[in-house]
Amino acid sequence: MANDSKTWRCGKYELSFDRPRIMGVLNVTPDSFSDGGEHFDPDAAIEYGLAMLDAGADIIDVGGESTRPGFTPVNPDEEARRVLPVVRALAKEGAIVSIDTRHVAVAKAAVRCGASIVNDVTGFTDPKMVEFVKTSTCGVIVMHAGEVAAPARTHATVQLDTSAAAFVAEKAREAAAEAAREAEKPARRRRGKLLGEPKPEAKLPGGVVQPSLPFGEPEPTSEPAAEQETPAAEQTAAAATAAPEAAPAPAEPTPEPSDHLAAMMRRSARREEAYVPTSQLRRFTLPDSAPIMRRVMGFLSDQARTLIHAGVSRDRICIDPGPGFGKSANEDIVIQRETAKMASLGYPLMCAVSRKRFVGAVSGVTEAAERDAATFGVCLGAIQAGANIVRVHDVAGFAQFLNGYWAVAKPQSRRAFVAVGSNLGHRCDNIRAARDMIAEIPLTCVSNCSRIYESEPAYETRQDAFANAVIEIKTELAPLVLLDELMKIEAELGRDRSKKAKANGPRTIDLDLLWMDGETHGGKKLRLPHPLIGERDFVLVPLEDLMHDPARFFRYNGVEVKEPEDRVGHIVGELGRM
Repeated sequence: MANDSKTWRCGKYELSFDRPRIMGVLNVTPDSFSDGGEHFDPDAAIEYGLAMLDAGADIIDVGGESTRPGFTPVNPDEEARRVLPVVRALAKEGAIVSIDTRHVAVAKAAVRCGASIVNDVTGFTDPKMVEFVKTSTCGVIVMHAGEVAAPARTHATVQLDTSAAAFVAEKAREAAAEAAREAEKPARRRRGKLLGEPKPEAKLPGGVVQPSLPFGEPEPTSEPAAEQETPAAEQTAAAATAAPEAAPAPAEPTPEPSDHLAAMMRRSARREEAYVPTSQLRRFTLPDSAPIMRRVMGFLSDQARTLIHAGVSRDRICIDPGPGFGKSANEDIVIQRETAKMASLGYPLMCAVSRKRFVGAVSGVTEAAERDAATFGVCLGAIQAGANIVRVHDVAGFAQFLNGYWAVAKPQSRRAFVAVGSNLGHRCDNIRAARDMIAEIPLTCVSNCSRIYESEPAYETRQDAFANAVIEIKTELAPLVLLDELMKIEAELGRDRSKKAKANGPRTIDLDLLWMDGETHGGKKLRLPHPLIGERDFVLVPLEDLMHDPARFFRYNGVEVKEPEDRVGHIVGELGRM
């Protein structure tokens, strides 16, 4: 959706959705279903997280416990040991970090280390997790994990005995029970009504009966504490009908894990493994969507309201239908086709289908790591229907895919500011040449320019004074794509960015992307807003030609702006107009 009005507040960050946001998956686990063990080492995980930021990820989702079907639960202490160094390092680089956990202790520690989002796969059904997030400012992701098919009713096994002795014994028991009930009636009658009579079913207006709804798993029947004595007639019948060979006792079922999520995912895996095609005729290719969506949307709505009533502001909540968590391939397809209905709830909506089993089912790809192209197709359908955040493993591939699609399908220009500086050669001519080349960048135009100012050198003071200006542009390019274009202009104008060149030394041209409308980004390659904008006099003064009170503007956007006397690279004169 080209101009989605939703915003998502995540700690000190605020994400807008005029463009879909990419969440990169970072599993610090040995057993995740498609990339288990690849980033288990903290240093490898940090390096990979930074690479995803540089490839186009807006958020990094860090998880220390695999929740694949049949997973083994991880102790919270072990989970924290895996994820905290990674969260801390990525947050330090300006990344928006999401902690993927269902343990409140891990969530608390991760937020203290810099995480801005808590992604709870159990949908904040733990009151302790709700209590924690209501006292913080982090964003929250409510996910649905559970079966969406109606639970099957269980029936006690019935063994038929057609012998005459058994028939006589049964009639004797019935007669004795009836006599006992008749004897107790006077004592049990109260005010014209028998105690112990079944409670009539509730009636809705119009006489419609509201039956009890079988939500949840059926409770197992318990055996009586003590065996009753067997009547003599029944013993005779049992002896008369005893088979020559005793029937083998049924095998004991494998006990479910005590962990509810693990038990649900294990049941899901068993259903997948036990499925065999049948010749049974069906009228429709997919199950009815109404009962499935009632369960999914009902849960998401209820949990979101629970958080709001606890004190979590609505603009901090994101929802996720939880594809693959207790759901069959058919059910996942039904849910994805109803993305527009889930988006209509008004919360930011996540599409987290990357490499899931149902993606393999519809694409015919068996290996999870090879399902990225099919993942992109499913994600595109979700984006067109209103999904705001896409959680993927292949960030670089999806960023390319999204940039290509968005440029053609969603015309949308955004304002940005580029700082231009030079202290080698003809300084003003270098700046004007850079301006003309910026105007030639695809899907980009120059809308305004500041005057050219002379400033003291900053950081590296033993060099000539600089000429500086700021150019205001409008662009339809993604920030990282625009940055690459600016780097090409630097190279064409003779900027030396090799390792032998001083980072802040003399240069023919220097182009810095300072700020872009609606964009927050972290990483080694690009930081938005520019992390040093608030201390540079040679940037803030030219900006005064383009906007009213830039210091106030950037402070409002979360940038610390220093007082003029505390800044670096002070302006000392004016060199003319652009």
